[in-house]
Amino acid sequence: MKYRTIGTDPQHRREVSVLALGAMLFGSRTDEETSFAVLDRYVEAGGNFIDTSDNYAFWEDGGQGGQSEELLGRWRRSRGVGDEIVLATKLGARPLAPGTSYVDNPEGLSAKVIRESAERSRERLGVEKIDLLYAHIEDQRVPLQETVGGFAELVAEGTVGVLGVSNHAVWRVERARALAAAAGLPGYQVLQYQHSHLRPRFDVPSDLFPDGSLGHAGPELLGYLRAEPDLTLVAYSPLLTGAYTRQDKPLPPDYDHPGTPARLKVLREVAQEADATVNQVVLAWQIGAELPVIPLAGASSVAQLEENLAAVDLELTAEQRGRLDAAH
Repeated sequence: MKYRTIGTDPQHRREVSVLALGAMLFGSRTDEETSFAVLDRYVEAGGNFIDTSDNYAFWEDGGQGGQSEELLGRWRRSRGVGDEIVLATKLGARPLAPGTSYVDNPEGLSAKVIRESAERSRERLGVEKIDLLYAHIEDQRVPLQETVGGFAELVAEGTVGVLGVSNHAVWRVERARALAAAAGLPGYQVLQYQHSHLRPRFDVPSDLFPDGSLGHAGPELLGYLRAEPDLTLVAYSPLLTGAYTRQDKPLPPDYDHPGTPARLKVLREVAQEADATVNQVVLAWQIGAELPVIPLAGASSVAQLEENLAAVDLELTAEQRGRLDAAH
């Protein structure tokens, strides 16, 4: 396994594996036995960076989520896991009532919600301190100053280490970080966005993003990261939930554009040259990029995890990287 550092504060920064494990469906669609087997193998391979959220997986049973955090808590207790494992979770998008969604009824990012939701996550996970806590989605009803202060209080109290943000407009991320810096408070240091080798369109509306997606790492966000080298990008859905390789998993509609076939073609060519799978090439391309990315990949079986783990040691040549980067 290879590692890199997240966070800059010596008191809270952590060394994390360059491949993060997504636990979204653990305890719901992925049963406990399989989830434990995947977690055990990931740790055995040197992985130590596990990601979840307080609302996973509310859509599976029409509830409010919490199944994933609860399973991770049971796994930690059964294995005697301590602070050698870096746990990341998110808040802000948990539905306030069963049968509703984060689109029309989210918990939000008020100081009160941040405190109460983080406490519930700590209880479910069975930890005294959340290593990395994200603001999951935007809450434009609450002043950014209140959200910034709410997160900073938890860091000051020692119940949260590093702060992160996901699915926010870049200008709101920068404004929140500027407010934190001006007040001498900790700000967001890890950015979690959807990012893969294929490039999506950004003008496809959704219920959550009616003007187009704020969840993708586009040129503006990548430029921001290059200008702020202390920030870390964690890429969720790097394998597009299996769409690169599975015939029963079509690409999402925002990837239906003329640039997709050319990037798919070079991916397959490089995979054949490297004696690797397309999924492994995507992960290796991210891990070894000039602007390094930590791919966050889920696994519903140990076999899927093994495929992903092998990408950590896949070394692409400079020529292959150049072709992967240039395809459009």
